Amino acid sequence: MILVTGGDRSGKSVFAEELAKKTNGNVLYIATAKAIDEEMKKRITKHKQRRPEHWHTLENYTNLAEQIKYTQNQYDCILLDCITLLLTNLIFEYSNTDDINNIDFEKLEYKLISELKEIAEVCSTSKSQVIIVTGEVGLGIVPMDKLSRYFRDIIGNVNQILAEKADEVYIVISGISMKIKG
Repeated sequence: MILVTGGDRSGKSVFAEELAKKTNGNVLYIATAKAIDEEMKKRITKHKQRRPEHWHTLENYTNLAEQIKYTQNQYDCILLDCITLLLTNLIFEYSNTDDINNIDFEKLEYKLISELKEIAEVCSTSKSQVIIVTGEVGLGIVPMDKLSRYFRDIIGNVNQILAEKADEVYIVISGISMKIKG
């Protein structure tokens, strides 16, 4: 398993796609983004246009451990892009409220960490080469609101779990990749 991390717009997805191309095989691209507005639709379209046409795409953010288990024999490489959007989608789905004061953060964190540990385990033992893209959101200032601080903490914990399981870890800054593990 390869983990690619970096800040927003750092070039991490492009780098991960280049790694996937080097496998010279059948690639499944798992996209976790949801087209919630016009700006996001444009981003998704741009990502799609960059990918080779022969790659298969699965747009999904639920039951990913099962999806990867099920498809690992069909693909040489599985590219999961990205954990940050996956967690964003799951937080809003699982919290079932617009009022952050009604969110049980401990219960939600347990559910999210459990799900991501399962994904990490499946990916690290997959027969396919798995490449995971994630965001490094904890490098900036401390967020002012509770939900943003919670999100930063969860992503930080999840990234540590993924990095521990990964054979290789890269960080991408300003389009430049640096191998930090493996």
